[in-house]
Amino acid sequence: MKLAILGGSFNPVHVGHLVLADTVLSTLGYDRILLIPTYQSPFKQDAVGGSPQDRLDMLAASIPGDPRLTMDDCEIKRKGVSYTIDTIRDIMTRYRPEGKPGLVLGDDLAGSFLAWRQASEIMGQVDIIIAHRIAAASENFPYPHKRLNNAIIEISSAVLRDRIRDQGNWRYLVPAGARLIIEDRKLYGYIPPEVCGTIGGAPSSPPVPSIWSLIGEVETAVRIAVSLSRFLHSRNTALLCWDLCIRFGLDPQKGYLAGIAHDICKSLGEEELFFWARMDGKEIDAIERKKPSLLHGRAAAVVLKNRFKLHDEAILEAVRLHTTGGMGMGALAKVVYIADKLENSREDLDPAIRELRETAELDQLFGAVLVETVGYLRSRSLDISEGTLRLFETVRKRNSR
Repeated sequence: MKLAILGGSFNPVHVGHLVLADTVLSTLGYDRILLIPTYQSPFKQDAVGGSPQDRLDMLAASIPGDPRLTMDDCEIKRKGVSYTIDTIRDIMTRYRPEGKPGLVLGDDLAGSFLAWRQASEIMGQVDIIIAHRIAAASENFPYPHKRLNNAIIEISSAVLRDRIRDQGNWRYLVPAGARLIIEDRKLYGYIPPEVCGTIGGAPSSPPVPSIWSLIGEVETAVRIAVSLSRFLHSRNTALLCWDLCIRFGLDPQKGYLAGIAHDICKSLGEEELFFWARMDGKEIDAIERKKPSLLHGRAAAVVLKNRFKLHDEAILEAVRLHTTGGMGMGALAKVVYIADKLENSREDLDPAIRELRETAELDQLFGAVLVETVGYLRSRSLDISEGTLRLFETVRKRNSR
């Protein structure tokens, strides 16, 4: 996986950020770009307006359904001043990219690059990509780098904040998801209009949704239903499902949809979990009664079928079994089970398992993850479902032959 990194305040994220990311991906051959919001820049004061949580939420709402883009909250988690070298080390450890990742810099920053903390180490760890900024002249950068021939979009987060505060035109300079958050939370001095016009006439027939429109709908629902950390886990799971499906010859769109949806019911209370899980017609066993959170996969599969009219049994099985596993589970279900346990925000993965993630065949990888999961649960004297134990014994006997 060839990665590029685009950092910034994203206060707020705007179309210029996403066009720049798209240009990097489409012209320089990277597979995915990480959007990393800074906690506190070492070179400029924090702007008034969006909190770290707001900025993360706006990013999350701005990139649904595009597996080439993702976000990472490592600088927000670290807090304090955000130094690029710390971020690069973290990304290299957790993502294990193919070759050097690309680091996107605006040419307005190129002149000050040597003032960055451990600039020489940064140059050794990444490929520098110099992009044009707002009407910026091409700064001489006398070190190895790639020059991006990107269009200059004359907008900045600072200009947007001013326009929002002054009730100027800004709404279509930010992605739709970010706009809704700005308006809902009244960020940057936003003042709702006192009178909202309406458009008359009969509504037109809705178009038949594609799988990507369904993914976007489900991803939006997940983002609203769970915490941000859970949403980041869900999206990282979806991305790893996408990657593994491509590797193992499965439909990556189905993998992404199952991955983004698998925890949609994770935040439900016990009564709601029992309500939704019973609708699949299966018994609720003693361990599920003792620990209702184990039902969230079953509940999610029912919600996908009833609310989103999804009837693909492979996707429903993958969502239903992602926590406990089950005898005879299909390839897509195995992929989601693996991705749920091995996605990139997991910081405590066994290095051997992380290595297997990159090299092993599907059944070998699934077996290793299952054994690791059961070992973890047993080491903490946690309850294990009957389905998981039966599956574990089957895999253990097969591996001992």
